[in-house]
Amino acid sequence: MKIGELAALTGLSAHTIRYYERIGLIPYAVRNETGQRAYDRSVLEWIEFLGRLKTTGMPIQGMLRYAQLRAAGKATERERGELLAAHREAVRAQVAELNACLLVLDNKIEGYSHAMQRNENAHHDESAQRRPAGKPPRKRQAHAHGD
Repeated sequence: MKIGELAALTGLSAHTIRYYERIGLIPYAVRNETGQRAYDRSVLEWIEFLGRLKTTGMPIQGMLRYAQLRAAGKATERERGELLAAHREAVRAQVAELNACLLVLDNKIEGYSHAMQRNENAHHDESAQRRPAGKPPRKRQAHAHGD
């Protein structure tokens, strides 16, 4: 596939794809007879994996290290696994921190919800106290406009 197609499928710009290629994050594409880059489907899957690493906060240096290990082949499988396991622990710590933050937000939102309910109840009670007992609230009369 051409770089434009890869860009459309991944959501990355062509410039970013060329940059990733230049720094060694993705393998160099073969060139077709007109000199255009031609990518195979495996690059799409690799970019999707890199996107997951990026989303989970792995720095580009970590992604580069993983890419180098991957390019080195089977002999680096243990180190790649260790790198990903360490990153997974960092992600779990982030998730725990985010869950704690969500709990704080949930508590604040619940507090505001209770406060608004109390305000509505107080306003309703205040309105009821202003009306003489036993008298329903006065209805507004419609004005005739020369009908």
